[in-house]
Amino acid sequence: MTATTDGSTGAPTLRAAAAKDSTTVTPPLEHGGPAAAPTAAERATARAVDHLLSRQDAEGWWKGDLQTNVTMDAEDLLLRQFLGIQDERTTRAAALFIRSEQRPDGTWATFLGGPPELSATIEAYVALRLAGDAPDAPHMATASAWIRAHGGIAAARVFTRIWLALFGWWKWDDLPELPPEIMYVPKWIPLNIYDFGCWARQTIVPLTVVSAKRPVRPAPFALDELHTDPRRPNPPRPLAPAASWDGVFQRLDKALHRYRRFPVRPLRRAALNAAARWIIERQENDGCWGGIQPPAVYSVIALHLLGYDLDHPVLRAGLASLDRFAIWREDGSRMIEACQSPVWDTCLAAIALADAGVAADHPALVKAADWMLDEQILRPGDWTVRRPELPPGGWAFEFHNDNYPDIDDTAEVVLALKRVAHPDPARLDAAVERAVRWNLGMQSRNGAWGAFDADNTSPFPNRLPFCDFGEVIDPPSADVTAHVVEMLAVLGRQHDPRTRRGIEWLLAEQEENGGWFGRWGVNYVYGTGSVVPALVTAGLPASHPAIRRAVRWLESVQNDDGGWGEDLRSYRDPEWIGRGASTPSQTAWALMALLAAGERDGKAVERGVARLVETQEEDGSWDEPHFTGTGFPWDFSINYHLYRQVFPLTALGRYVHGEPFAADRQEA
Repeated sequence: MTATTDGSTGAPTLRAAAAKDSTTVTPPLEHGGPAAAPTAAERATARAVDHLLSRQDAEGWWKGDLQTNVTMDAEDLLLRQFLGIQDERTTRAAALFIRSEQRPDGTWATFLGGPPELSATIEAYVALRLAGDAPDAPHMATASAWIRAHGGIAAARVFTRIWLALFGWWKWDDLPELPPEIMYVPKWIPLNIYDFGCWARQTIVPLTVVSAKRPVRPAPFALDELHTDPRRPNPPRPLAPAASWDGVFQRLDKALHRYRRFPVRPLRRAALNAAARWIIERQENDGCWGGIQPPAVYSVIALHLLGYDLDHPVLRAGLASLDRFAIWREDGSRMIEACQSPVWDTCLAAIALADAGVAADHPALVKAADWMLDEQILRPGDWTVRRPELPPGGWAFEFHNDNYPDIDDTAEVVLALKRVAHPDPARLDAAVERAVRWNLGMQSRNGAWGAFDADNTSPFPNRLPFCDFGEVIDPPSADVTAHVVEMLAVLGRQHDPRTRRGIEWLLAEQEENGGWFGRWGVNYVYGTGSVVPALVTAGLPASHPAIRRAVRWLESVQNDDGGWGEDLRSYRDPEWIGRGASTPSQTAWALMALLAAGERDGKAVERGVARLVETQEEDGSWDEPHFTGTGFPWDFSINYHLYRQVFPLTALGRYVHGEPFAADRQEA
């Protein structure tokens, strides 16, 4: 995969360069119509439209880079070392990128400006040693000194220590046990694999194989410099009180370690075979697993340990899919995406263009709609475990992920499709009907929606000693629920009892400060920017107390420069809620909420719009180095490179042209 100078990806031969004179933008609703001189906001909107159109792929989709942190790159090199498939060019390029992300104190963080992160620093250090960097080189010595000062390898998370155990740098006995027999835990018993969120489930199943096999490929060097005391690398950890949940699960882990020494061998063999079948059945047509990198990495390792050689079609396809997560940069470095977001990026881009006044029958929007329609998933996936009678009809986030469509993408795709005048309206309407039926069927018992599953709320998976990194369950969230409510309201279902239950849940979830928590975007600015437009679209008046509290909170956290920003530390430290450097995407989210709340002529909106206009680049784009997306709040942060384009355009478009579906709201 190649990278263009604007950060977009895709083969250059497929890049669509839409001519500026092909853009059809409807006249503004105010400022005297087309006869009046365009305002700064109108000019910025037009430039942003041209820029976004120029980034559409010839097939109809958009995709920006999905930037995370160097553990993706480090683990890619570790995988290649483990399988014996490393090559000099890839190693050199990955090391170049990893070095470029190191900070002056020798550490690596997981987001721009974030604190040093021990596990990320260990993995980056080990990857650079594999690439040939000497341990006494200044940048390496500084890193290892910091690692030792912060507890060494023994203080790293479980997943980091698993990678080190693969090479004998850590003892398997000193890791939590994860037996493959978990495959046979019935679905009605806690801790069955479907109690885990889909991303965790896809990772845990192959790791049961790795845990059972305990492979060790001898390392080319020792890592004594990363232990606080190399003679005693793993000091014993204190047991939690037996009466506590942590104590219960620690003692369960000790029992599983004893079982491992004397397993029921026929059961163990059958469980390993069941895990292999489960993994292979969920491989996508392009070779990946779930459209995300971590499950693909562990699935390749697991199947290889079970006897699948690297030339087996399953592993050949899996390894080829991992190569597609790589972005080669102009400086010769290579960055690994944890995931790719074409469906999400495309529906958001289509909404932004429509909000900016691009005609509903514009070829770019029609082409985008055609591509999205082709991506609808019409076969069952893991979600049928809890909804066995529900017909399919959702969309996934990625190019290929038919097993795990998600509720959020499905809602936003429908909102995008409703903005397009498609030449085959019957085809579009049928797709929307399937999508709405599926989303309604995925509503959880409390009236809200999670991302991938219904009622994925068990409290037990997060307590396993194995699960010390990120969310492993998928409970309902305000942002996803808001997008579904908005979709239902746009379709005229605002009075449907299921919609009303979603609205009631959202109102109950409002924080005392007036904002809403953001699960999939940072953080309260994202949650509030999602919920307020949804509630207003569903018929709540701008005068509603919940809307007024949200407006007051957004006004109170606006930065002096007119923008909005929120640091990822807000997930852990309430002092950071609503605080951070202004970013284009977060400024746009705040504006989208304020505009929906009827604040178009307010001072806060005026200053926010001015901020977007002032920070726009000459080519119509915006720059945004900060991370404003999440995979797991705090633990895994994302910089979606297209967010900086689509959300500012959406906000400016709504400022210039008015709120979408305003007439429908008035009729409701």
